[in-house]
Amino acid sequence: MRLRNVSYRYRRKAPWVLRGVDVEVAPGRITEVTGANGAGKSTLLRLVAGLARPSAGHIEQRPRIVGYAPERFPSALPFTVQEYLEHVCRIRGVRVADRQAVIGHWTERLRCRHLAATRIRDLSKGSAQKVGLIQAFLAKPELLVLDEPFAGLDVAAMNAVSAAVGEVAAHGGSVVVSDHQNYLGDVDLRQRWEVGGGTVSVLPASPKPREEKQTVVLRVRVEERSAGVAVEHLRELGYDVEIGGPAEVRK
Repeated sequence: MRLRNVSYRYRRKAPWVLRGVDVEVAPGRITEVTGANGAGKSTLLRLVAGLARPSAGHIEQRPRIVGYAPERFPSALPFTVQEYLEHVCRIRGVRVADRQAVIGHWTERLRCRHLAATRIRDLSKGSAQKVGLIQAFLAKPELLVLDEPFAGLDVAAMNAVSAAVGEVAAHGGSVVVSDHQNYLGDVDLRQRWEVGGGTVSVLPASPKPREEKQTVVLRVRVEERSAGVAVEHLRELGYDVEIGGPAEVRK
């Protein structure tokens, strides 16, 4: 896939967001997109994914199956998690016989299977982010475009997404991802696009050490009758919960 002399602005006579972008994404390659806030990273990712059309120039040989996850997943959707993912499977052409297994695989992997019956508008930010990522992976994308995929995720989900990104590339898919949290440090990055001043510079990507997360232990006391709800909510937010006291509460 190649972007040839691509330029973009939001309307005629508006300032150019990007000008003369000429970059290539090869199969099996992971490309990291970096740049300051407002530099045009999200716009570039939308162009790559096919959600925006260039104002000038053209894009060649975009893969047929594209998975895209925006930085902020739209949560005001009239579906439960299960209904939404089944809908995505239908429009992505996932076989009826495979849908439940595919959905179960990804919801289990990102630790949100228990939210299947929850309406998307009632999800926490982190849980909505997981649903947005799952829909991008469902149909085995040949091109995967992720805009800040790790924002709001717990560590286990971050690890799962990082591993899944590597798997897409290992199977020959192209991946383009922005990651200001530097959580792709263990993934085999092949190149970096640096966005700034309306242009995109192609640079080699060097492995970056992943920052160790500092943790603390908090002891929380709740009434026994509300313990189950509290545990479920904390686990939904990505916290590891150890249960103690006179009566053990199970998930």
